[in-house]
This record gives sequence, structure tokens and C-alpha cells, in this order.
Amino acid sequence: MRPKPQLLAILLTGAAIMAACSASSPPGKPADMKAVAADPARAADVASDARRHGPEILAFAGLRQGDVVIDLIPGGGYWTRLFAKAVGPAGHVYGIWPKPYAMEAKTDVETYGKLAGSADFPNVSAAIEPATELAAPAKADLVFTAQNYHDYPDKFMGPVDPAVLNKAAFDALKPGGIYLIIDHAAASGSGLRDTDTLHRIDPAIVKQQVTAAGFTFVGESKLLANLADDHSIIVFDKAIRGKTDQFIYKFKKPG
Repeated sequence: MRPKPQLLAILLTGAAIMAACSASSPPGKPADMKAVAADPARAADVASDARRHGPEILAFAGLRQGDVVIDLIPGGGYWTRLFAKAVGPAGHVYGIWPKPYAMEAKTDVETYGKLAGSADFPNVSAAIEPATELAAPAKADLVFTAQNYHDYPDKFMGPVDPAVLNKAAFDALKPGGIYLIIDHAAASGSGLRDTDTLHRIDPAIVKQQVTAAGFTFVGESKLLANLADDHSIIVFDKAIRGKTDQFIYKFKKPG
């Protein structure tokens, strides 16, 4: 019997108000990614930067000081720690776990709860929500998800029609906000076939689904591409784990 994770009620009132105020403020300066990468609070993450390209991907997203970010299914917090330092004290990061995923990742959820609102990361909040929702106290400049878009159509998540997720992301963003998706690439033309078996998804179906929700596709990055990956192996296989061919798609909400 799976233990039920406790609802993480760590939405910090003062920080949430600050984030809400930033929604009507002029855009901040671009985040100084060199300084962010070197911040002592993320010293344990530095060894992963060469493989995960976190600072470069945040620069590609166009993250700015004072931005509001939704980190959807934040895992071990690698991306959240980057976001929090990039947006600074005037910004905020909302780490959101869909309830079905949280039930499968109890340790990550508990660890993330300790990070949220800590001395090093006071501008981070955490919450568990229904898989069909995506809501934060302030409209976001960026909705971000890495290696988890492919989970939504799978049985353990409901399943949830990706159209529901994409509409929720659209509604959660400010006009002009960015929706950034990173995921493991599946074979061209495979659609949703491999989401539950190989934990991969066809990039073309992602682009089709997200633009159908009203987003404009504005670019992609090849930072995580790997031509040696033939897309036929489950992503957890030792032969490919940490080296999968991944796509990075950037979408924009019109406005």
C-alpha cells in the first residue's frame, strides 16, 4: 500500500505577494547565468552542469530577474535551484507536483519540501495539485517541465490528455510567457506509442499538441541532442541513461 504524501503547504505569503506584484512590473534584467551557476547554494549541482546544460538552457528560455516560474514535477530540485538564483529575491519559483506523480516519488517530494522556503531558497514554494490542474498564486513568466511531458498520457497519471495539461499551462502564463519542454526523443512518427514503455515521446506530437493549445513555437535547442541514440532503448537502460537524445522546445503564449 503506497504511503500518501502530505500536502506541501509551503506557499510563503510574503514571497507570493512579491511575485504577484512582479506580474505588473517592467521586465527585469536578463539573469546573470555565470553568477547563478557559481552560486555556493548549488555547489552540489555544478558537477551536473556539463551534462545537463542547465545554465545554457535557462539562457535559452530567456529567464530574467524578477520572473515567476512554475517548475512542473521538479524532481531532485536541480532546475529549481537554478531558477531560484536566476530570478532572485524579486522573483519566485513554484514547484508543482501532480498528485499521482507525487505518490510515486514520495522521497523527492519530501526532499523538495525541505528545499522550499529554506534559508538558501526563500523564494521557492511547493504544492501538490490534481494532475488536471496547474495553478500558482501569480501568473508565470515561464512554465517548465523536463523529462515528464511524456508521463501525462500514461495510466498512472490518470491518464491525462496532454491537451488538458497544455491548456492549464497556457492559462497559468502571462501573455508573452514561455512554455519550455524537455523530453526524451522517441522515433519519428511514433506519436505516443513509447511513452509508457520506453519513457520517450515523438517530438513532432509534442509540437502538434502544444501549438493546438494556442502556443506559438518559437525555437528549439540542440544542447541535449545525441545522434548516437537510436531511440529504441528504455531511458533507464545503463547503456543510454544520462545520454538520451532529448529535444528542448520553446513555445510562447501570444500577447
